[in-house]
Amino acid sequence: MAATKIIYGTAWKKERTTALVVSAVLHGFRAIDTACQPKHYREDLVGAALQALYDAHGFKREDLYIQTKYTPVGGQDQSQPLPYDPRADIPEQIQASVQTSLKNLRTSYLDGLLLHSPLGSIAQTVTAWRTLVSLQASGVVHKIGVSNTYDVAILETLEREGGRRPDVVQNRWFEGNQWNNDVWAYCVKHGIQYQSFWTLSGSPSLLSHPAMRAISSAKGCTDAQVLFKIAQTHGVTPLCGTTNEQHMDEALAVEKLDFSDVQPLVENVLKIIRD
Repeated sequence: MAATKIIYGTAWKKERTTALVVSAVLHGFRAIDTACQPKHYREDLVGAALQALYDAHGFKREDLYIQTKYTPVGGQDQSQPLPYDPRADIPEQIQASVQTSLKNLRTSYLDGLLLHSPLGSIAQTVTAWRTLVSLQASGVVHKIGVSNTYDVAILETLEREGGRRPDVVQNRWFEGNQWNNDVWAYCVKHGIQYQSFWTLSGSPSLLSHPAMRAISSAKGCTDAQVLFKIAQTHGVTPLCGTTNEQHMDEALAVEKLDFSDVQPLVENVLKIIRD
């Protein structure tokens, strides 16, 4: 499938997950992000949505990019059924989590698998990463990566000690963390897909800034579309978790926007982000 420009995020959708994922795909999303973490995701209901898309709407598995995550014990709600035995060692946890995800998502492979966060120590994180590398080598997983990883040194260690560089980094990219500039730049330099979340909800000051408003006024689009377009043009693949169908359409329309005639205004926004 073509390169992914935007991803539908399924966190916090609860019982609405199936209907919203079906709606997102019918509106035009072709990449879905979830996690094997009952605390915040209903991965099983993502799978139900996928089955509905195959059965009722003519989609095939290869039409969609499906990405999930292994969530360490510290990120799980242990009052809920866990996707693995928390007493097992890390490689066994990851293997069990992946088997749960394959069952939930009704698929024989994953397009993407991320570590939901670094583990308690760098040694544990490297151990987990090596397990992802082996899963990728087996063909069960196509792309591997990390989420919530804000230190370039960790990414360098994964390559040096863990066997390979990540294909994907998924982080908060918003005004509250100064746009994660170091990791973002590292990913752009090394051809790593940088996926962003909290990009809109976490950036009210930027979205209301006169520099943003100048672009949206000139191009007849929304401030959110301006930020998504700047992201896509500068090495960032945004996640969009909207439950609003109009906002789905607006997010998908971003790829077709042309800002070539407002580049000085775009540079003004980039200066705010990078400074």
